Amino acid sequence: MNNIVVSSSPHLRTTDNLKRVMYDVVIALLPAAVISAVFFGPHALMLMIIAVATAVLTEALCLKIAGKSNIRQTALDGSAVVAGLLLAFNLPPTAPWWTAVIGSLVAIAIAKHTFGGLGYNLFNPALVGRVFLLISFPVQMTYWTLPTFWQTDAVAAATPLGALKTDGLEAAQAFTTQGNFLGTIPGCLGEVSAVALLVGAAYLLIRKVITWEIPVCFIGTLAVFTGIFYLVDPGKYADPLFHIVSGGVMLGALFMATDMVTSPLTRKGQIIFGIGCGLITGIIRLFGGYPEGVAFAILLMNAAVPLIDRHTEVKKFGV
Repeated sequence: MNNIVVSSSPHLRTTDNLKRVMYDVVIALLPAAVISAVFFGPHALMLMIIAVATAVLTEALCLKIAGKSNIRQTALDGSAVVAGLLLAFNLPPTAPWWTAVIGSLVAIAIAKHTFGGLGYNLFNPALVGRVFLLISFPVQMTYWTLPTFWQTDAVAAATPLGALKTDGLEAAQAFTTQGNFLGTIPGCLGEVSAVALLVGAAYLLIRKVITWEIPVCFIGTLAVFTGIFYLVDPGKYADPLFHIVSGGVMLGALFMATDMVTSPLTRKGQIIFGIGCGLITGIIRLFGGYPEGVAFAILLMNAAVPLIDRHTEVKKFGV
């Protein structure tokens, strides 16, 4: 007769760990980082380095103040690196170096550690840093230039969404879908090349770091919402493809809304979360005062995650 061995949970085991997951995200962000450095020049690379370094140092300082052990190991687990790099991706290419410092400080010290550190923060740290900078330093955060790769000198220009908001559809149509997709347009460091972001997201999907629910529901909802208005009045509203490849939709849907700490736990919850992000983004873009709504949409849905988790939690077996 065979003996039955009863052991405590968990019964499913995996080789995944925090460091492996975080550095997978860093690897996935590298194509966009390279495109940014090539298109916008040394200043873009400097902003990314400063943002990452500040995030890691701030992480170590917060851990020391909190009296934590293994400070070096925890500060280099990759979470601070990801937050710093994503913060840099949300900066304009001409942003002063100190915006990267302040943004990373806010992201790590306030958005992350005031809630108790990794795993306890309610809001995406990098987006909190971006919104803080946008509200505090609107001039520095809304000055855009064409990629210097395509120009001998930096030339000031509006983003596609900015042109749409201030000058109407005709001005926005000057930006081609191909330009939006490849990255030959003004915009934040990490959002101008949709193809680079898709390559990175494909890597994360293969590595099973993210799932399809949030990105597909986010982008799909935005496409449906903007598509309805485009069908009603194509002379006033841009087509859905323009909204998908312009601005921070790809960066937000693929890399920021999918943050495992600030997104719902269940599949149903992730679908609701993605739909909410897409809907709020569309409302802000079409009717709000800001040309872009991705950051605000994700942060608002971050606040709703506890409620979403509560109403979509899986019932316990036997209950």
